[in-house]
Order: sequence, then C-alpha cells, then structure tokens
Amino acid sequence: MAEMFIFDDTTRLLGKAMGVTAKRHALIAGNIANLDTIGYRPQDLDFQKTLDSVMADGHRKIATPNARHLPAAAAVRTARCGVTEGEAGPGLDSVNIDREMTHLMENNIQYRSSVELLLRKIGMLRQAITEGGQ
Repeated sequence: MAEMFIFDDTTRLLGKAMGVTAKRHALIAGNIANLDTIGYRPQDLDFQKTLDSVMADGHRKIATPNARHLPAAAAVRTARCGVTEGEAGPGLDSVNIDREMTHLMENNIQYRSSVELLLRKIGMLRQAITEGGQ
C-alpha cells in the first residue's frame, strides 16, 4: 500500500518522459549523422503524442507470485512512437543542421527538466526518511 504513495503517477510520468526523450535523441542523432546522405529522410517524433501513448499503455498490472511481494514495475516496452519522416531532397538538402540542432537543444531541455523533477521527488522522499528516523 505504501508503494502507491511513494511511486505515484508523477514518478511514472517522469520516467516515461525520460524514455521518450531518449528515443527522440536517437532519431535526431541519426538525422545529424546522415547529414551528407543523399536521399535520406530526416525523422522526428511528437514528444507529447508519444508520451500520451506511453502513459495510456502503462496501466497494465503484472502479477506477483506472493501477495506480500511489492508489485512489479510495468515492463519496459518500445513506445508506439509517431515517427515522422521529412521530405527527401534530390541533393544533400534534406537534413537542415540548424533545425536538427534546435530540436536537439529542445529535447535536451525536456530531458534535463524531467531528471531535475525526479531528483527533487527523490530528495523529498530522502528528507521524509531521514527526518522520520530522528
């Protein structure tokens, strides 16, 4: 019962947000790596739609062998990402480095914000534990 209060929807949301930003980072890095590839189509995903999709799938329960065991965390699975592809140009112009670097910076801010909020949540738990022992 206590785990419901410790690991609530906020913690679950922040963990999944970090996973979505990691997936988006891989797509953006792939775009930058293929900057000079002729006919390459840049890929990206919509952060909010993907996060909503992942959160909707996260309400499945995993059985525990013993009623006294803590419930298992939801299995990590690949998100149904709305990966979009850009236009493939006839030359090397399909990947715009300025746009990709802007996406990379935006994604980095989202990731760091999620990490910071998760660290603060853990800090509150640590504070409650240490103050409770005194």
